[in-house]
Amino acid sequence: MRKWVAVSLVAGSAMAAEAAPDNSLRPAERPGAAKQERQGESYQLASATTLRPVARPVAPQEAAVELAAAELNFKGWISEFKDRALAQGISASVLDSAFAGVRYDPEVIRRDRNQSEFTKAIWDYLDSAASELRVKNGKAALRNQQVRLDQIEAKYGVEKEIVVAIWGLESSYGTFRGKMDVVRSLATLAFDGRRGEFFEGQLVAALKILQAGDVAAGKMTGSWAGAMGHTQFIPTSYLDYAVDFTGDGKRDIWSDNPADALASTATYLKQFGWVKGQPWGVEVTLPKGFDYTLADRDIEKPPAEWAALGIKGLDGRAVKDHGPASILLPAGSKGAAFMIFRNFAVLERYNTADAYVIGVGHLADRIRGGGPIQGSWPRGDRALSLAEREEMQQRLTSAGFDTDGIDGKIGPKTIGAVRAYQVANGLTPDGYASLRLLQRLR
Repeated sequence: MRKWVAVSLVAGSAMAAEAAPDNSLRPAERPGAAKQERQGESYQLASATTLRPVARPVAPQEAAVELAAAELNFKGWISEFKDRALAQGISASVLDSAFAGVRYDPEVIRRDRNQSEFTKAIWDYLDSAASELRVKNGKAALRNQQVRLDQIEAKYGVEKEIVVAIWGLESSYGTFRGKMDVVRSLATLAFDGRRGEFFEGQLVAALKILQAGDVAAGKMTGSWAGAMGHTQFIPTSYLDYAVDFTGDGKRDIWSDNPADALASTATYLKQFGWVKGQPWGVEVTLPKGFDYTLADRDIEKPPAEWAALGIKGLDGRAVKDHGPASILLPAGSKGAAFMIFRNFAVLERYNTADAYVIGVGHLADRIRGGGPIQGSWPRGDRALSLAEREEMQQRLTSAGFDTDGIDGKIGPKTIGAVRAYQVANGLTPDGYASLRLLQRLR
C-alpha cells in the first residue's frame, strides 16, 4: 500500500496544530471534516482541516484493478488482525459480529488523502465557528437541554456553555454525528498503513466497546475517521472518559438523547484540570510600544502584572485575577489579542489548534450573552499552503533559526524560530508566519 505523510494545520492559525497525544479526543493528524452546508452555515464534523498530498489520478481500469487488489489484501489483513484482537481479549463472537459484511472502503481512503492544500485563516474560521446562526442554535440547544446541562455542570464543575460550544463545533448540536460504520472505517485506515498502529489501536478499542454492550455493532456509527457521537469521541477516549449519565447501564453517545455525550465531554475536561469560573481567555488591548517578545505561551504573569505593562480588558480595566496568564496573538500584531488562562490548555486536549480552542471559547462566551471579538484581523492575508509552510521552515532553518524539523506544522518551535528571525532583522517579533515573512525570507 502507498504510504502517505500527514500534516496538520487548523484554520491557518499562527499557533497551528501539532500532533496531539493519542488520548486527545481529536488527534491533530486525524482526518479533517467534510463540510456540509445547512441553512447557509458551514458545519465541521470532524477535526479542523488536515492537509495531505492528493493521490495521483489513475485511469478507470487501473483504479478498478487497484481496488480489487486492495479488497483481496484487506480480507487477508482482517484474518491476521482477528488473531491479534483475540490475543487482546476480544471474543470470537464479537469479532464475527463486528466484521460481518465489512469490506474495504475506498471512500475513507479518498477522504483521508484528498484534503485541501489551503486552510482557512483564523478569522474566517471564527466567522463560522461563532456565526450568528451557530450562536442562535447554541442558545436554543442550551435551553432545550437546560435541566441536564445544569446537572452536568453541578456534578462535574464544567460550565454548560463550554460543553454546548464543543457540541456545536463537533456535530452542530447533534445534527451531524456521522453515519459511517466505525469498524469498517477504522479497519480500512488501519489496513492502509498511513497511521496503521494508531488506527488499529482505535479499532481494538471500538471492539471493546461492542464487547461491553454499550452499543450494537450496526449502531456504532461516526465520522469517516472513527469519531463518534454528539461530541465526536474516538474509541480510546470513550473507554477512558465516557460516562453513563442517564443511569440506564450504557454509555450511549450515539442516540438522539445527548445526555451521556455531554456529560462525557464534561468529564473529559474535568479530568484534564478544568477550573470552574476561570475563563479560557479574555480579549485584551495592547499598549503602544508593547514588547511583542512577551506574547509567548511560556511567559505567564498575573493579570495585575500584565495591567502594569498596559494590557487591559476591553473595558479599559485590569483583567480579573483568574490566575497566571499568557498573551496570545493568533494573527500577529495586526490581529486580536487575548489573555489566556490555564483552561485554554485544557481545551487543547480536545484539539491542539489555537483556532479551535478560541472557537470553542468564543462560541461559549457568545452563547452566554457576550459580544463579538472587537479586535481587527489582517483580512488581506491568506493562509500559507503546505508547500509554503515547509519552505518557510526550510528557509528559517537554513538561516540559522531552527524549526526542529520540516513538517509544515506551524507550532511552537516554528513560531519561536519566526520570532527569533524577526528580532534579528528588526521586525515586529510577533511570531506570525505570514506570506510577507516568507517573501522576505526568499
